[in-house]
Amino acid sequence: MGVVLERVNQCLACVREKTDFVPRVALILGSGLGELAEQIEIVKSIDYSEIDGFPQSTVAGHKGRFVFGYIEKTPVVIMQGRVHYYEGYSMEEVVLPIRLMRAMGATTLFLTNAAGGMGNGFQCGDLMLITDHIACFVPNPLLGKNEDELGTRFPDMSEVYDKDLQEVILKASSELDITMKEGVYLQLTGPSYETPAEIRMCKMLGASAVGMSTVVEAIVANHMKMKICGISFISNLAAGINETPLCHEEVKAAADAVAPKFQALVKRAISMM
Repeated sequence: MGVVLERVNQCLACVREKTDFVPRVALILGSGLGELAEQIEIVKSIDYSEIDGFPQSTVAGHKGRFVFGYIEKTPVVIMQGRVHYYEGYSMEEVVLPIRLMRAMGATTLFLTNAAGGMGNGFQCGDLMLITDHIACFVPNPLLGKNEDELGTRFPDMSEVYDKDLQEVILKASSELDITMKEGVYLQLTGPSYETPAEIRMCKMLGASAVGMSTVVEAIVANHMKMKICGISFISNLAAGINETPLCHEEVKAAADAVAPKFQALVKRAISMM
């Protein structure tokens, strides 16, 4: 057994001491979006600090716990706060939660984040269906010795975001009369926001929104043959597009404003999966 799988199994054993709940969908709630976890039928919650060797979320607005329960009849595990590379963790630690939730039994990963929109019709408050991503500005989480028990050495990335799940999300948004835009998400390391020149570069590469998470999580989930979907909440307009300086408080405030719409969409989509 490799080092990575051994660490996953150690965390899993710690979780299994507290609950035998088996989720089908794993949901990660991004900055300012964590209150959705309070809206489900909760069976059990486990703080990250209760899991031996598990990284702790240090970002304001991230509670740092797993919530187990049901959305309609669908068993889910929710990450109420994620771990970021900019917090100083290794990339292996950043993606450990994904591997752990797969080991718990989840076969679908639903990613959410707060992101900066880069014009092209995107406005603060929009919801964007992630159709593809750009990963080349952050370390690939699969670097190092491949552990074949987790996935193949060279995983195909032609369709990371499952087309059927995208259709489910679009159908759910239509039923709720919620406008859903579509685009490509690009991950940078953070924690500093981007310069106007960097945003111009990202736009030239074909990105619609930029943030500091999500892509590496999707890569690892794809490696393990999970079905993946994702929604970016456009919490602000990026540097050079927005005339005011960017701050984390703006992200949280914008997320609070859109929370009811976002929560309704995610719950409806998961109930239809």
